[in-house]
Amino acid sequence: MAAPSARSGVRSHRTCPWQVTTLVALVALTLCGLGSACASTGFDGSVYRGEGFAFRIPPPPAGWTRLETTDAALAFRHEAHRGTVMIHGRCGFDGDDVPLSALTAHLFLQFTERQIETQEVVPFDGREAMHTVLDAKLDGVAMRYDVWVLKKDGCVYDLLSLAPSSSFAGGHDAFTALVRGFATVKPSGH
Repeated sequence: MAAPSARSGVRSHRTCPWQVTTLVALVALTLCGLGSACASTGFDGSVYRGEGFAFRIPPPPAGWTRLETTDAALAFRHEAHRGTVMIHGRCGFDGDDVPLSALTAHLFLQFTERQIETQEVVPFDGREAMHTVLDAKLDGVAMRYDVWVLKKDGCVYDLLSLAPSSSFAGGHDAFTALVRGFATVKPSGH
């Protein structure tokens, strides 16, 4: 998976921990899509349970293969469309005080030639989410991105689809179905 952002443990005076992690996750997903060894836990086929968060998704359609990664909750790849879908969740870092627009912008800090096609706040899973479709380059590689950022119950969820612009439409219906079927659920022990 090619990747947006800077979501990790590297900090400057204004860098949030999640900023570098997303970039790392997307690079790791690209490598996983190329056959590198990766691992992930917490998914029973419909519900993913992470640290302090949980969500349900519909089954991915035919042709989408789950990628194993330690840097994102879930990721799927469609080789024919060269597309990747990633779902990331985190709690306690920025769920209460960072606006959706800033959370979305941070995903693309390391990108160049960003061209936003659409960006809107829309109802999503009982809250509002920022939905953004854009073209951008990371390390000179041009891709199209469809991103949903949701804040709910002190957690932030990023749902992201990316593919080369030439093949993006081919896998987009599957991502749209995944987004429509996404719902947060009560984490275990809550």
